[in-house]
Amino acid sequence: MAFFGLQKPKVLLPEEECNPGREAPNPAAAGKDALHFTKGTRLNEPFPAGVELAMFGFGCFWCSENVFSELDGVYSTSVGYAGGVTKNPTYRDVCGGDTNHNEVVRVAFEPAKLPYAELLRVFWASHNPCTRNRQGNDRGTQYRSGIYYYSDAQKAAADASKAAYGDALIRSGRTKAPVVTEVLAAPVYWIAEDAHQQYDARPGSRDYCGLSPLGVECPPAADW
Repeated sequence: MAFFGLQKPKVLLPEEECNPGREAPNPAAAGKDALHFTKGTRLNEPFPAGVELAMFGFGCFWCSENVFSELDGVYSTSVGYAGGVTKNPTYRDVCGGDTNHNEVVRVAFEPAKLPYAELLRVFWASHNPCTRNRQGNDRGTQYRSGIYYYSDAQKAAADASKAAYGDALIRSGRTKAPVVTEVLAAPVYWIAEDAHQQYDARPGSRDYCGLSPLGVECPPAADW
C-alpha cells in the first residue's frame, strides 16, 4: 500500500535518474537481531543449518509475506526492498517511484520439509503475473512480479515453473496475456522498517490485500 498522492513513473528509470540514497542505514529498518513477530525466529543471518533463502516480489509486501509466513517448513519471513538503485532506501523513498526497487518478501525455508518448487507454486497461485507493475489497485514498479534466485537450481526451477504456469493459464481460459514475471539473480536485499515486518499479524493492522490471483493452480513440479 503506497502513500496516496505521490506521482510515480510507470516504468523503471535509467539509473542516473534514480534516487541514489544514502550511506547511513535506515534507522527504522529491522535490526540485525530482529525476531519474527509470530514465530520468534531470526529475520537475518545467521540461520540454522539446512535453511536456505528464496525471494519474491508480487505486489504489496504486507500481502505477499502473509502468503508464506505460516507454511510448514518456513523458518522465517521478512520484507524489504530489492532490485533497484537506491542505497539504504526507506518506504517513502520506494513509494516515490524513483528507486527502481521492488517490494519483496525474503523467505528462509527448510528445503527438507518444503521444497523450493512448492514455494514457486504458492507464488504463482497467489497473484496475477500478467499485469506489469501492478497488483490490483496497487500500481507502480515496486509492485512488479519477480522471482530472485540464489542458485542455478533455483533459476532452473523458476524458469520451468514460469513456462508451465503460462501454459496452465492459457489452458484455463482465464487470460491470454503473457506472464511478465522477471526472473533475476537475487540482488542486494535492504530489509524494510520494523513496522512493516509481519504487518498483517500485528494488532491494529489495516485489513488490506491488493493481491489479485487468477484462480489457477500451478502444475506440480513433475509436470514442468
